[in-house]
Amino acid sequence: MEESSVAKILVLYHSNSGRTKNMAQWVAQGASSLNEHTVRTLSIEQATVNDIDWCDGISVGSPTNLGAVAWQMKQFWDNISHDLWGKIDGKIACSFSSAGSYGGGNELTCLNLLIILMNFGFLTFGVTDYAAEAFSSHYGAIAAGESNSQEEQAACILLGKRLAQWCAYYVNGQDEHHPRYECKVEAV
Repeated sequence: MEESSVAKILVLYHSNSGRTKNMAQWVAQGASSLNEHTVRTLSIEQATVNDIDWCDGISVGSPTNLGAVAWQMKQFWDNISHDLWGKIDGKIACSFSSAGSYGGGNELTCLNLLIILMNFGFLTFGVTDYAAEAFSSHYGAIAAGESNSQEEQAACILLGKRLAQWCAYYVNGQDEHHPRYECKVEAV
């Protein structure tokens, strides 16, 4: 497929210790599960306004610092707002975050990221499916500590896959990639 006919997904992250970067790679793995998409993974140090403008869907990740988004991530969006404000409405977005421990604000960071994205007009989503027993990505994928557990990896991959599905459905008009398509087909 030519690039203009495929959905373009950006996995954008900031990482202090490498954990959020690992998560970004897993999210990108999930987003790449639908071959129809072009997926880029960039840190905020590498990304430009053009990358945000380029993508149809984006997954944004930040470490949780003091229960909130890392200042570097916030500064990135603050610095590009004048170039993109009112120009990128309707793109699809989700979030992910790492922290030193569970209960350290991971989900708050995911919600903060979603709020930033909503301010730019992104359509945001959570994931209702469980990646593992008692492990979901309702507000975004989260990871804690150094573990890089299979559950955390599965949640990131599922988040990326769901982003790819929504891009296929909304950007490319491919009904068969709607996350609930199988349920709809069975009900008929």
